[in-house]
Amino acid sequence: MNLTCESVRRELPLLIYGELSFDEEENVQAHLDGCAECARALAIERSMHAALDEYEAPVPEGLLVSARRDLRRALAEETERAARPGLWSRLWNSPYLKPAGAFAAVALAFFGGRFTTAAPQASGPDTEDIRPVATRVRYVEPSPSGDGVQIVLDETRQRIVSGSLENRSIKQLLLAAAKDPNDPGLRVESVEMLCSRSGEAEVRDALLYALEHDSNPGVRLKALDGLKSYSKDSETRATLARVLLKDTNSGVRAQAIDVLTQSRNKDIVAPLQELLRKEDNDYVRMRTQNALREMKASPGIF
Repeated sequence: MNLTCESVRRELPLLIYGELSFDEEENVQAHLDGCAECARALAIERSMHAALDEYEAPVPEGLLVSARRDLRRALAEETERAARPGLWSRLWNSPYLKPAGAFAAVALAFFGGRFTTAAPQASGPDTEDIRPVATRVRYVEPSPSGDGVQIVLDETRQRIVSGSLENRSIKQLLLAAAKDPNDPGLRVESVEMLCSRSGEAEVRDALLYALEHDSNPGVRLKALDGLKSYSKDSETRATLARVLLKDTNSGVRAQAIDVLTQSRNKDIVAPLQELLRKEDNDYVRMRTQNALREMKASPGIF
């Protein structure tokens, strides 16, 4: 996918803070490798974010209490505010103030997206070390008290947690990441880490699910690696037999044969015979024939 310089530069803040998917990051990085101007823009962006990260805004005493009070008041007045035209609407509809209103919104969006709090530090899964990494002004209007402006922001937040796989919260996060529908790279890494805990029932269930249902063959192969030591388990063998007959990737089918034939159980003869009947990949056919021969089984259907 060829990206324009303009689209790449819009993605630079997300690239810096790791908010792009695996495929998006690959596309942006490919563009940066061949575009000196965008690479320079990335260096400038990194320097600016590094400078901002060094600044930590002081937190006023009583901020949480006042924030909760303001939230309750805002919720109570939501219906009234929705019926009343906001500041943006009045600015936009005024022939004299249209340019000023547009400039004000752009300025608020620009500065709101730049000034953020301190950089995230690695923390345990139960901490609340959170910082906004991207900010967008949603709308502005007079404050309910009438003595200022109220600005509603949309923020993308990032938190770093760390710990061992012994930690329940860490493991649950990995199990969730292993099913993330948007990022196959994340699923590959998560499944690979979970393989070391495949002796646990919930982890093995996640590996079996990934093997049978994940759309990415790399994820399915990683799940197979984690299931190799369970070739005698009945549920694992049943899943492998289904994968053998329906998986669209020849590499996955070949590795499934290897895992299934680790134990010479006769329950795999019928699936191997069925696979041989329909298989169009020469290498997988050869592996299937060899497996049946070693088990002294007929290549035909019983």
